[in-house]
Amino acid sequence: MHGYNGYGFGMGYGMGFGWIIWIIVIILLIFLLVKVFGSQNNSSGRDENRALEILKERYAKGEIDKQEFEEKKKDLK
Repeated sequence: MHGYNGYGFGMGYGMGFGWIIWIIVIILLIFLLVKVFGSQNNSSGRDENRALEILKERYAKGEIDKQEFEEKKKDLK
């Protein structure tokens, strides 16, 4: 049959799509891993910012004095 399989495609043509699909799958996996692990690293920065905001609110309400505010602020950094 001169290099054609039963589906009318040459061997090189059918295999070409196979490696493209695998490359797309690998790229998607890498993208998902970066997205998952990258968001975990960024969340700690948001938690620190939120903690500082709460500390500022407590100081503004008079719940803590300036000395305690400065000590806790230093602990956050």
